[in-house]
Amino acid sequence: MNLDLKKVLKDLYDTKKTEPHFVTAPKLKIISCCGYGNPNNSVLFQKTMSALYSITYTIKFMLKQTDNPLYTVMPLEGLWWTDEMSTFSLEKKEEWKWKVFIVQPDFITREIFDCGIKELLKKKKEDVDTSLLSFDSFEEGLCAQILHIGPYAQEEPTVKKLHEFINHEGYKMTGLHHEVYMGDPRRAAPEKLKTLIRQPVRKI
Repeated sequence: MNLDLKKVLKDLYDTKKTEPHFVTAPKLKIISCCGYGNPNNSVLFQKTMSALYSITYTIKFMLKQTDNPLYTVMPLEGLWWTDEMSTFSLEKKEEWKWKVFIVQPDFITREIFDCGIKELLKKKKEDVDTSLLSFDSFEEGLCAQILHIGPYAQEEPTVKKLHEFINHEGYKMTGLHHEVYMGDPRRAAPEKLKTLIRQPVRKI
């Protein structure tokens, strides 16, 4: 049986709720990379994507030879911020800092991650910079979330709607702008892309 964490954590990865709502994000294991600059033209971002997907699929296929469950690779997620969050803008991507990651099943350990790194190095893939990769955990707790359907560049009205919902409900934003990319831009038309936008909050 194939483990699909999107179904286990269905509230977090629900692509049917198009209105703002609250979710609770538990502590999750992730493989991540950090960087800065506009992801649309950043060489570092492209290297990050190569490293992140290479290690994720290396571990997945490596574990096929073990007693661990088969599982579906989770979607790409990203945290986006600037040094001064009060001036964070979707239009000023050159000022962005980011952490992109893929959630891992709970049975993935640091030891398994380290073995995956060794496997990648053994293959001597010149385009994969394993020094960019980290294995850690991530917990957001209470969050407001909304689904955006359409091009990434047109997210601003959806983000505004989410922020207005947070204020109206008497909450304050506490964490970083979080996006979950449920669609594949290489395959889906821009107007059909689905992106979950998540924002950690606390009661005022």
